[in-house]
Amino acid sequence: MQEGRVTRIESKDIYVISNDGSEIRCVLPGKIKNKYSLKKNKLNTLDIVAVGDFVKYSLKTSGNETVGIIEEIAERNNYVSRKAPKIRGRGEKGKRLEQIVAANVDKLIIVTSIANPPFNNRFVDRMLVIAESSEIEPLIIINKIDLDENNTSNKWKSLYESIGYKILEISVKEKLNVDLLQSKIQEGKFVFWGQSGVGKSSLLNHLFPGLNLKTGEISDYSKKGKHTTVTAKLIQINSKVSVIDTPGIREIEPYGISKNDLGHYFIEFLPFISDCKFNTCTHFHEPGCAVRTAVEQKKIHKERYQSYLNLLQSIEE
Repeated sequence: MQEGRVTRIESKDIYVISNDGSEIRCVLPGKIKNKYSLKKNKLNTLDIVAVGDFVKYSLKTSGNETVGIIEEIAERNNYVSRKAPKIRGRGEKGKRLEQIVAANVDKLIIVTSIANPPFNNRFVDRMLVIAESSEIEPLIIINKIDLDENNTSNKWKSLYESIGYKILEISVKEKLNVDLLQSKIQEGKFVFWGQSGVGKSSLLNHLFPGLNLKTGEISDYSKKGKHTTVTAKLIQINSKVSVIDTPGIREIEPYGISKNDLGHYFIEFLPFISDCKFNTCTHFHEPGCAVRTAVEQKKIHKERYQSYLNLLQSIEE
């Protein structure tokens, strides 16, 4: 029995990197599909196996190729996910399923840009909810600082740092603060995630020379990024560092969070939640809401509260 970690999934082919660094194509046999199936375990996820999973597999020679047969999928330490796109189907009562993006990670690197495409704090706030609900440390990157003509990045940097998040302003083009980011990813399992066109692939190419990831441009029509990364891919940089590069996305919705729980993932709400009149307070319309009072008193930033309300309204019950 061999052990390894899933690096990428292409249709029915699951590629696994073994402990010696070699990659092998594996398949998921019917008995494993049944064991982890949606029907048997009543899961709401589409993904029986995901990039970053640790697996055990046996070897089978077929013709001139040796193929791995996955025998066991280790329990995940954690994972980041989102609501699956509508085209991938729905679960019980028509609710959208969960799509696991990456498993077993130490830090979520949220990559944004200040321009082309413009900084989107609503997107960042949703990513932070995903990080908090998964108990994964986030790091916010604002790329393309060389395009920040009005110095607007300082506003967002101050906002997120006041909450307690770490944020780096960088420019891959001018090599500004890229070395500082490099110093923060010397050991661990990292997932890089962001919107299309923010320069994620260019950043990874600069951080890890030799990757040669495909980079894209901004659409002249929509001013949004074009997809260059098609599927998530784990890259083993060295014995201490692995990186999961993910497809750029335009919209994102966290999965599996109830309206009553959402406020706990906006960490600046936490000092006030216990003072709400009702323990089921959604911090929207209930009387005696300490969170809304904190917003009025500018103890919680109105931009973050608006992000909360937008997300609250999108949650399916």
